[in-house]
Amino acid sequence: RFPTDGFLLLALLLYAPVGLCLLILRLFIGVHVFLVSCALPDSVLRRFIVRVMCSVLGLFVRQSDPRLRDVNVRVYIANHITQFDHNVINLLTSCNTPALNGAPGFICWSRGFMELGVTGSRAELVDSLKVYSSHRGNPPLLLFPEEAATNGRAGLLRFSSWPFSILDVVQPVALQVQRPLITVSVADSSWITELLWTFFVPFTVYQVRWMPSVPRRAEELSEDFALRVQELLAMELGVVSTRLTAADKSEHMKRLRHTSLLPFAPASSQPLAARPRMPSSLTGVAPEDVRITAMAQRVKEVLPHVPLEVIRVDLAQTNCVDTTIANLLEGRVPFSPESKEAGTDLPAPSTSQAAAASGIQGSVAVPSSKPATKQFAKSPVERHLSLQERKRALYDYARR
Repeated sequence: RFPTDGFLLLALLLYAPVGLCLLILRLFIGVHVFLVSCALPDSVLRRFIVRVMCSVLGLFVRQSDPRLRDVNVRVYIANHITQFDHNVINLLTSCNTPALNGAPGFICWSRGFMELGVTGSRAELVDSLKVYSSHRGNPPLLLFPEEAATNGRAGLLRFSSWPFSILDVVQPVALQVQRPLITVSVADSSWITELLWTFFVPFTVYQVRWMPSVPRRAEELSEDFALRVQELLAMELGVVSTRLTAADKSEHMKRLRHTSLLPFAPASSQPLAARPRMPSSLTGVAPEDVRITAMAQRVKEVLPHVPLEVIRVDLAQTNCVDTTIANLLEGRVPFSPESKEAGTDLPAPSTSQAAAASGIQGSVAVPSSKPATKQFAKSPVERHLSLQERKRALYDYARR
């Protein structure tokens, strides 16, 4: 969350006392903004008053080409950056965002979400939203097909298809957020934390750009419709349209948390049966070398043809087993494969590990499979395609 540049970090430290005073003051003002938004009925006057009061909280909302907003469109599609995107767009036009996650109740209502009372499958949710949209008196729907917030600087997550199954016409909304000193969006951060940081920084600017409405083509599937709108939004924002999903992001965060919590306790604190067997040559070696050696053993079990010294050198730089395996597979670390006799001093991998290792080698070396990229691609799209090629090669090898 904090800047890496030394000058910006110094500026943040000097600004911290002012930011704390603003935080305390804005907490009291925020209560008044909440009460005013609850007391006034939904109208242009209410949105204007709340928007002015939000500017005191440091939330500035700008919109470009407001005439492009189609009053006949019942579904808005926007990219997701912060937990308050729906509140910001609601300051510009009347719209409702259904609550998809979290328990219904006062917190859900106070954050501005619409409760539908649907706790079943996505099909039931789509049916409820179709019934809601059929009533012309209801405000339009504001949906976030990414289903997870990103920082908005690298790319868009793959759009889910269910928001495009409600109606045949949607209007994309491009959203960009900027703020000084502090990163706009941090993965795995709660909405309360983001709200406090929003009150702490001097200001946060939300830029909303309305795009022309997009109708569904004849006999176009919802998945293709979602992909087409995703490409249009990515071009408008100047980012990459990825195939990564919200589930991929969640899995990535689990891996990061697991890696950060891996215990590297000394062997004396573990039970005798749980202590890993270490070679006698490691006696008296520094704990860092012992940890590198243990990680090298794990890489060696997956890639037995790679020399152990090459693995250790790369682990000393990456400090991550997965990154080292990826470097070796993608050819970023040159090496000469060693014979089977060279690895006799290592513990023999299990049958499943040997099959996985041979499958990985087969995915790169088998001529019948689609060859993987020999060098690390510069474009995220090319890197993702290379990953898909390796996956397909692994599946083909496993089937054979």
